Amino acid sequence: NFLTVPCLIWRETFATLVLTGVKALESRWRPLLSELRNCTLAVRIVQKSWEGEHWRLIFTERLEMTAVQTEELLEAGEGFGRGVIAGLVYVGETWCCPEDIPCEEMRELETAACLTELRMKYLTRLSNPQWLNEPIYSSGHKDVWTVSCPLLLLIRNSETEIICIQTR
Repeated sequence: NFLTVPCLIWRETFATLVLTGVKALESRWRPLLSELRNCTLAVRIVQKSWEGEHWRLIFTERLEMTAVQTEELLEAGEGFGRGVIAGLVYVGETWCCPEDIPCEEMRELETAACLTELRMKYLTRLSNPQWLNEPIYSSGHKDVWTVSCPLLLLIRNSETEIICIQTR
């Protein structure tokens, strides 16, 4: 038994931030996730790490995380390795961030995205992140593609509770 869902790649650090619920807003230069509103999306971790350390400032300055807390979070994300589908996340609304957004609202968006400089980027709400019970080894693709996840990897506990999935 399999569940077929759309899948998107994230570089490490951001994949972990999405699946731990720290990153609740995805930013892209185009509205890539807009057609997936109200759907569950598989998260594939690519081999490359994110270049840059902008997100660390958001951790320390806005989320008030210590260096130890940050490293513990990142180590937890490396448990499945790379080149794998590691979890699922629910996709919400997508909108273009305006240039004239008030400073306080921008700070909130930047904190949720774990990035700065969001003006004129397409932002998508992410929620209900879930790690799979074990990774699915998979080749990556450009943009969004479809994957089949064995239902057994979605069972969260011995009472066979299945992660809530929304598909198109």
